[in-house]
Amino acid sequence: MNLEWLGVVAATCTTLSFVPQAVKTIQTRDTSGISLWMYLVFTIGIGFWFGYGLYLHSWPMIVSNAITFLLSATILGLKVKHG
Repeated sequence: MNLEWLGVVAATCTTLSFVPQAVKTIQTRDTSGISLWMYLVFTIGIGFWFGYGLYLHSWPMIVSNAITFLLSATILGLKVKHG
């Protein structure tokens, strides 16, 4: 039995969870409630997960981590810019 679908569902859920925060942060530019260090470490970690997905040739890991990296890097960039 191929459990690739399990990775697809997990990747979809975790990636979609970042969309509301990214949209709100982009719209309001309010980053006062966001931890700089948490987003810095998280974004680096997502970058490593993306690399690991490339190594494994796992498209759910690659796609989801690429999208999550872009969302978290956007939030991180706004945090750096707007404090």
